[in-house]
Amino acid sequence: MSDTFDPQEMIDRFAERAQAVRKRNLPAIGGEERRHFIRQAELDFMDFAMIGDAEAALADGILTLRIDLRSPTE
Repeated sequence: MSDTFDPQEMIDRFAERAQAVRKRNLPAIGGEERRHFIRQAELDFMDFAMIGDAEAALADGILTLRIDLRSPTE
């Protein structure tokens, strides 16, 4: 698998997914369903964006993602 797997390509796909979630239109729903949809979109964006910002290392068949969660002021 390591011969064909490019961790940076995976990270790029997650960054694209984060942007797609951000651009996603709200369906015609209301009330509790709307709040659930918005909350799920926020979680999806956060997850995809974090992986999209990761630094990847593939060594001996083990993929390691390094994600800096410190605020920019630190």
